[in-house]
Amino acid sequence: MKRVLLVIAAIILLSITGYGVYLWASVNETAQDMYEPIEREEEKSEKREVKVDVENQEPLSFLISGVDSSGEELKGRSDTMIVLTVNPQKESIKMLSIPRDTRTDIIGRGTVEKINHAYAWGGVEMAIDTVENFLDIPIDHYVSINMEGFVGIVDALGGVTIDNDFEFSQSGYRFPVGEQKLSGEEALAYSRMRKEDSRGDFGRNDRQREIVEAVILEAADISSIARAGDILDAVGRSVRTDLTLSEMWTIQSNYRGARHQVEQLALQGENERIDGLYYVIVSDEDRKEMSNELREHLELPIESNE
Repeated sequence: MKRVLLVIAAIILLSITGYGVYLWASVNETAQDMYEPIEREEEKSEKREVKVDVENQEPLSFLISGVDSSGEELKGRSDTMIVLTVNPQKESIKMLSIPRDTRTDIIGRGTVEKINHAYAWGGVEMAIDTVENFLDIPIDHYVSINMEGFVGIVDALGGVTIDNDFEFSQSGYRFPVGEQKLSGEEALAYSRMRKEDSRGDFGRNDRQREIVEAVILEAADISSIARAGDILDAVGRSVRTDLTLSEMWTIQSNYRGARHQVEQLALQGENERIDGLYYVIVSDEDRKEMSNELREHLELPIESNE
């Protein structure tokens, strides 16, 4: 699938680094095109008593969805789902990939399906509700991107650098062992491979997170206003978010230090066929353990494992 949502990176890195906000102010029309708020009471997650105060640098979370879509409308399954928590006091980011085939309750539909179906059935709102229920954490903001835009952003960055564990081929590209710089199309192919990996979806999730982190690092080192402008052009065509310009500016000012420490997390699960369909089954114990790690990072109460 076209899955890797590295571009969150670009948005959060476009806001967490300095160039993004500066240039965004000069392309306000593009920012308005990207802005798609979600309907929420008091403009906050139901899992929060009060809205996050970004002025006071309170930890916050994002759901990043890579949608199997092209053009400007983001419709389809979210074959990439990454939860990002940011704690500016600890100067750290935790990045959790959720396997697309994870079996869970689809909130708002009343069914038990693969978690990536939520976006197809009810857009970003249903996806957020489903992830919040699955992980028992609030999702404060979202970034959705189609894969056409992903390729453009990586190319606008001048490529991303990865360190490959084993040699494999995908979509006509050969990826040797070791460090290498990838174009947008190459990075997409690299993130899509699973058949040659004994870890299957879990190996693919690792490569997705690696690409996201690579995008963050590349964007943080942007040295040219012209390059940053190219990135914004690509982002504006293919990214949707509920972040306003004002919120991006505040995040850039108050949260940028968090990018220096990015920890990649992985859910553990077992492959299982149910009614002829393939699922990833995450145990309640593993789900709660991951929930508590993210809640601690967000400075929320931790639930007992009993």
